[in-house]
Amino acid sequence: MDLNKLFTHRCTGTDSATRVSRTDFQRDFDRIIFSSAFRRMQNKTQVFPLPGSVFVHNRLTHSLEVASVGRSLGTLAGDFVVENYGQDISADSTEFYRHQLHNVIAAACLCHDVGNPAFGHSGEDAIASYFERNESQLQHKFNEKQWADLINFEGNANAIRVLTHQQTGKDDGGTQLTFTTLAAIAKYPCE
Repeated sequence: MDLNKLFTHRCTGTDSATRVSRTDFQRDFDRIIFSSAFRRMQNKTQVFPLPGSVFVHNRLTHSLEVASVGRSLGTLAGDFVVENYGQDISADSTEFYRHQLHNVIAAACLCHDVGNPAFGHSGEDAIASYFERNESQLQHKFNEKQWADLINFEGNANAIRVLTHQQTGKDDGGTQLTFTTLAAIAKYPCE
């Protein structure tokens, strides 16, 4: 694994904004906070498996808490990379790991529930089961890849779709996040 190739400043869409006061990865975090996809989570209750907590809150609050923890872990991880592999990475990579990785991790944490259906992983299973049960009536309406997406519904992949979808009156590329942040949102990429 080449630590110099695990990040990029390139983003989706055609971003022409001049970035003087913020880095690309700070901009990703900010764009997520102001996105409608993120804000919609304020109306979704965070489901707890066991009753009794008096601190039931929405997914937006939960995601902000997760981002706070993620930022701290990202700082620790970036410091670890620089301290243990600093001699093997470029100056740009040292800068990224020391000063930007935590922004990428925090941004990805903000989005960890953006693409999830109601009831999280149970909801993913329910969507897949519905399409599998109704295969004979529905499969002909979709191409092979679309059908595979429906019977293997995955919230992280859906989050990327939601965040990169062009919104009315907006630029191409949706929220125009860096490919680095989108890769972090994917968490476990597969074909």
